[in-house]
Amino acid sequence: MTQASLYIGLMSGTSTDGVDAVLADFAASDRPAILGSISLPMPRALREEFLALNMPGPNELERAALAGNALAELYAQATLAMLESAGVKPAQVRAIGAHGQTVRHNPAAGYTIQINSPALLAQRTGIAVIADFRSRDVAARGQGAPLVPAFHHAIFSDTQPRAVLNLGGIANVTLLDAENGIRGFDTGPANVLLDLWVHAKTGHTYDADGAWAATGQYSPELLEYLVGSEPWFALAPPKSTGRDLFNWQWLTQRLEQFGARAAGDQDIQATLQRLTAHTVAQAIAGQAPDTCEVIVCGGGALNKGLMRDLQSLLQAHVRPSSDLGVPVQLVEALAFAWLAWAHDHGHAAGLPAVTGAGQVTVLGCKYPA
Repeated sequence: MTQASLYIGLMSGTSTDGVDAVLADFAASDRPAILGSISLPMPRALREEFLALNMPGPNELERAALAGNALAELYAQATLAMLESAGVKPAQVRAIGAHGQTVRHNPAAGYTIQINSPALLAQRTGIAVIADFRSRDVAARGQGAPLVPAFHHAIFSDTQPRAVLNLGGIANVTLLDAENGIRGFDTGPANVLLDLWVHAKTGHTYDADGAWAATGQYSPELLEYLVGSEPWFALAPPKSTGRDLFNWQWLTQRLEQFGARAAGDQDIQATLQRLTAHTVAQAIAGQAPDTCEVIVCGGGALNKGLMRDLQSLLQAHVRPSSDLGVPVQLVEALAFAWLAWAHDHGHAAGLPAVTGAGQVTVLGCKYPA
């Protein structure tokens, strides 16, 4: 391994539950070997601040700057602990790919905001940082999301039509087949509504294994209402979304509108789980009906109830990315190591077929150590 081949990927996703870090070696090709990884929980106060910054509030500029610094410190802590565990020195690493925390996403208005402090991260680690991955695609009139289809193509391509499904806070799918090339888009909520509801009703931050949902029954009528009342679901790709749309207000407003017909708390959880599976299945059936296999990654891949719902609704074999050698919770962090590698090598990862941009683009901006 050489300094030219080692990259780190850092990811804190829509669920805001923690930071994942991966150390990868790209010596052989653009298919990396994982040399180390670590996950750190998001401090409660920082998580609450990020969630608050998803909505308009007082003194946003200062609060966002301080939150970015706090995230960079957490990123640095994860990076240095992982390197020490792997026996690798910072000087041996070419660059860190750091996504930051998305708090606003409105590409139709020409912007997307990821809170981060890459210069501080470079200072704390002594490693160059590549960040700001979305804005170049948005400048080219793209969605700026999803970012990972080019990476999915690099490591998960197969001779048969295959989809790669990431179940973070938001669900996004990459469609891989030789005839139509690389396509990808967000399908709607994955864990974001599930986590909001279970936390409000039980105090738990997530529904482990879908156990709480399993004590209820999903309501076909409520599911139909949730899908039919949201025009975003009917939009054709390219499209992307986030907490700007799918949030507590979205959920409670629809439950109130559904009125006396609403089910019990566990039934609502089961219905939200079914909503994720249903919108994913509808998206894949509509855009890639010949898909033979769906590779699932992200925290939602650990939800056994959600995985059962997906298998029952998808006309394809469903299995976790760990079956292909990439742990489900490390795929996104590994993607940002790959995106850093792609930036350094001038490889265009911003794809018009995915984001709707007017041209292919090299993504990211580099902050030297």
